[in-house]
Amino acid sequence: MEEPGLRERKKTRTREAIAEAAFALFQKSGFDGVSVADIAAAAEVSKPTLFAYFPTKEDLVLRRFVNGGRGSALVVRDRPSGTSALNALRQYFLDRLAERDPLTGLNDTPAAITFHHLLYSTPALMAHLAGYMLDQEQDLADELLASGQPGDAFTAHLVAGQVFSTQRILTYYNALAIRSGHGADETYAAAVTRAENAFDLLERGLA
Repeated sequence: MEEPGLRERKKTRTREAIAEAAFALFQKSGFDGVSVADIAAAAEVSKPTLFAYFPTKEDLVLRRFVNGGRGSALVVRDRPSGTSALNALRQYFLDRLAERDPLTGLNDTPAAITFHHLLYSTPALMAHLAGYMLDQEQDLADELLASGQPGDAFTAHLVAGQVFSTQRILTYYNALAIRSGHGADETYAAAVTRAENAFDLLERGLA
């Protein structure tokens, strides 16, 4: 009988093989130019196996990047005593910039550049990501409400929506700089300045 650890390692290898095969094909032919059957053949798995790991074609692009973060709700829940929710979210975004998190847009590795090129050129991917972010936004609103900071459910949802809109726009400008040929290190200082200014505006507006 296989040990659970071995089974999990096999699953991880299969998941990574599928994701790598998909990305290689997307990079060559674009998102719409590649079928699920093409990806399954390249990864040497069946279509049912592929869908067991990635329920939709869009997940083949998005899950590689969106599953690794803590999520804004957890940042607020785990923030140090005496730290406001907004300051915790500000620091988390700044930390992710320093780490070159692809979801901040400030990452110039080939995989991240391909990710953002696919994302901003494929409406289906943007729509799929929007659905994921709406779930994250609701989680943040629930956590803000539980913390008692914003008052009522409407205010909590309004604050969460502004936070996510701010992060989305910051990410867009960072990714735009990278896609224009600027390196992540070269862009970092400007990205930090934009983030600080954006969260300053949020803080003043929500005060």
